[in-house]
Amino acid sequence: MSLPRLVFMGTPDIAALVLNRLAGAFPGQWVGVISQPDRPKGRDLQLQPTPVKQLATSLGLPVWQPEKARSPESLAVLRELAPDLIVVVAYGQLLPTSLLEIPRLGCLNLHTSLLPRWRGAAPIQWSIAAGDAMTGVTVMRMDAGLDTGPMLATRTTGILETDTGVTLQDRLGHLGAELLVEVLPEYLAGHLPPAPQPAEGVTYARKITKEDGRVDWTSAAPVIARRLRAFTPWPGAFTLLPGTPQAKLLKLHAAVAVDRSGPPGQVLAADPTGIVIGCGEGALQITELQAEGGRRVTAAQFLAGHPGLVGRTLGATP
Repeated sequence: MSLPRLVFMGTPDIAALVLNRLAGAFPGQWVGVISQPDRPKGRDLQLQPTPVKQLATSLGLPVWQPEKARSPESLAVLRELAPDLIVVVAYGQLLPTSLLEIPRLGCLNLHTSLLPRWRGAAPIQWSIAAGDAMTGVTVMRMDAGLDTGPMLATRTTGILETDTGVTLQDRLGHLGAELLVEVLPEYLAGHLPPAPQPAEGVTYARKITKEDGRVDWTSAAPVIARRLRAFTPWPGAFTLLPGTPQAKLLKLHAAVAVDRSGPPGQVLAADPTGIVIGCGEGALQITELQAEGGRRVTAAQFLAGHPGLVGRTLGATP
């Protein structure tokens, strides 16, 4: 009996983590890998391969990088590969029905939330920002909707008070990889029929924009602290330090909510243990930050070069 023909579609680090585990668990079955095109990065804007492309190349797997997965050329490549199943992890494009129907057994997606909560582009970040206590991963069979397909299996994990977008993504990647290793043999053998998603509890995790990182000091301090962790590493949490001739952008790297009150955005206290900023509810103590054009420093290091902060209001223009 011939081995199933498998294709992997993915782009960022979490997808590479999963592919690495699957390639080891199911050797000789991956007939192709599809990833997003190389993009310019860095100050010199040189083209950089995606993490999935880098890994697939190192594993000796053939890689295709269509600009659009729905293009006739891309669909032709997939039809020629004749996969029994496509596994999708953070590919980065909505897949059309014409693609989903190519594999004999459809397309399975590893989604980094407990569906139907946080359908969409950024479930990891929005689960932290919303203050969810639990999250997890879902393996579902894809349909033409936005993460609406029937589910095969889930695994849960708690969201720690110290979790950032980076740490939670890494944990969910490992959790999802192990879940796929368990699910794929059962699904390929026809022993794991998918079940519809619950009708209740649907929420959407929209794509993150740079503006999501701008601190709204009228928000409650715990909300700001969660958003800082959620949007690490991008876009981060940032605000403005008024000054002349112009305001400076400040990026906040580490902060905790504290029991203190004062006008939103106003520096209430500043000492080597942290810079305390008033919020709409409570206050935020910043312990690590970075001035525009500078490096990441502790509050004590920052204060050495920026005296007289107490009483100034962050986020306002000069």
